[in-house]
Amino acid sequence: MRCLRLVAVFLSLAWGLGVSASAWAGYGYALWGNLKYPAGFSHFDYVNPAAPKGGELRLVSNLRTSTFDKYNPFTIKGSAPAYLADLMFDTLLVGSLDETAAGYGLLAEDVTVAADGLSATFVLRPDARFHNGEPVQAADVKHSFDVLMGPYTSPAYKSLLEDVAGIDVLGERRLRYRFKKPNRELPLTVGGLPVFSRSWGMEGGQPKSFDNVVMDIPIGSGPYKIGPVRFGKDITYVRDPTYWANDLNVRRGMVNFDRITVKIYKDNTAKLEALKAGEFDLMRFFSAGDWARRVNGKRFDSGELVKGEFKHSLPSGFQSYVINVRRDKFKDVRVREALGLAIDYEWMNRQMFYSAYQRVVGLFGNTACQASALPSPQELAILTPWRQQIPAAALGPMFAPPRTDGDSSLRANLRRARDLLADAGWHIQGSVLRNSSGEAMVIEYLDSNEGGARVVAPWARNLEKLGIQLNYRAVDFALYQQRLSKFEFDIVSLAYGGTHNPGQEYANMFGSQAAVTEDSGNMAGVSSQAVDAIIARMTSAKTQAELLPACRALDRVISHSHYLIPQWTASTHRMAFNDQRLARPPLTPAYSTGEAWAIFTWWAR
Repeated sequence: MRCLRLVAVFLSLAWGLGVSASAWAGYGYALWGNLKYPAGFSHFDYVNPAAPKGGELRLVSNLRTSTFDKYNPFTIKGSAPAYLADLMFDTLLVGSLDETAAGYGLLAEDVTVAADGLSATFVLRPDARFHNGEPVQAADVKHSFDVLMGPYTSPAYKSLLEDVAGIDVLGERRLRYRFKKPNRELPLTVGGLPVFSRSWGMEGGQPKSFDNVVMDIPIGSGPYKIGPVRFGKDITYVRDPTYWANDLNVRRGMVNFDRITVKIYKDNTAKLEALKAGEFDLMRFFSAGDWARRVNGKRFDSGELVKGEFKHSLPSGFQSYVINVRRDKFKDVRVREALGLAIDYEWMNRQMFYSAYQRVVGLFGNTACQASALPSPQELAILTPWRQQIPAAALGPMFAPPRTDGDSSLRANLRRARDLLADAGWHIQGSVLRNSSGEAMVIEYLDSNEGGARVVAPWARNLEKLGIQLNYRAVDFALYQQRLSKFEFDIVSLAYGGTHNPGQEYANMFGSQAAVTEDSGNMAGVSSQAVDAIIARMTSAKTQAELLPACRALDRVISHSHYLIPQWTASTHRMAFNDQRLARPPLTPAYSTGEAWAIFTWWAR
């Protein structure tokens, strides 16, 4: 399953001291005016400030490719090594893991947002340094922004930064982002962009085209550099002992391993057996079957390896089957709804997932943005002007995925699906569902992992009862990525990350412009003036009271349009780790992010 990471790092930044209520200034910026840590705080609560430095953390690549072919994580083509961007590139601002929408200065020591909301000015720390020893300057920040907005990087950056008018260099350490319109989120968005040196990609004193910056060693300012590499086997990141932010409060007690080695295996079975053999120290599990039945062996029996389930309060995200409405056969919302009615999730969770999951509901599960029950008056005020362009159901109770337990049954759901298909002009002829032109309903499910066929098989059997043929097609990862980038598929599975503070990134996932932009995040092909307008209201919200009705309205429209068939989520991170080699702080932050929490806050025994 492809995992879509939002490009932005959503941050909530500190409220500055000693400034008027009409502007923000200080060591950070707060989205809604709340933050946990005061000026001058010594360290985050979830770290051990006295954690020793040293040792090695051995990980396994979380990428679906068997190897990597570039060191540039920002260009479209090719695959970069796992964790490279997070370990090698610092940002102006950095978030904490124990609060939502909050963050603090990393490269920047000061941020000021103008009273009219049309600009944000950052002052860089004088001691910030790139790996080559050169100071991080405002010109480097501008260079990074210009490159990310160029032709060779993901269109997601363009969508995310659509309302950024430009960036001005005001001095060696002072820069100003200009915005096209007031948007409380934009200072957070630009503050989370990676910053790299102007010297990266130079050849003969001249910069190369960014698409030709492939195997050039990145020049970032992060805590790690690239160390030994064995292509096809592993890559080692080496901690920079002179890392400029070692003693900074937002880094104290963090980045403790001298070496982080990421090993590469060609399939999940090989990964699991390598873990059992002690070849690496930590592995996160997404398969309930593996976790329940196959994470065992003598090293687990001896206590060397431990299974840990770490509860979190992260948004549930919206992992889904994505229906490509660019295909004529999926343009009718009744057809899409019928496909969802053929999934027997309760049976799957019981028989295949060991009751380990909960069903995804909407876009914003486990956040204040989640829609429920009937729309509020504020939501209706947003939805009603678009009632001719949105499903009528969006003005009623929030969508709930069909169930097959209690008073509900698969049989009843399939009958409902049959009626919806008939209303949409699809009827069974013999044992095949056909439209008025005689075309059969044949659907291709595209994946890059043959193991996914097991999960799709029950759905295919149920669709067969409706006369629908669902063909599972597994292709190699490179072709899979290519077909997704060009939207050449019927249905795929995607794991979308959630957020407590949705904003411009949703234009990349559901906006009309993104629907016709190759390699964008709008996989479903959503093209709706109503959706565009609702997303615009989300991004222009000046208070949380304005944001919540807008995001709940979007939740209702997308859910009732059945572009996405919700799958499942878990409220814990399942990780197996070597308890004899690794130590961790006593406090698990509420918003920890699995391996990243271990990489940045654990240490070697």
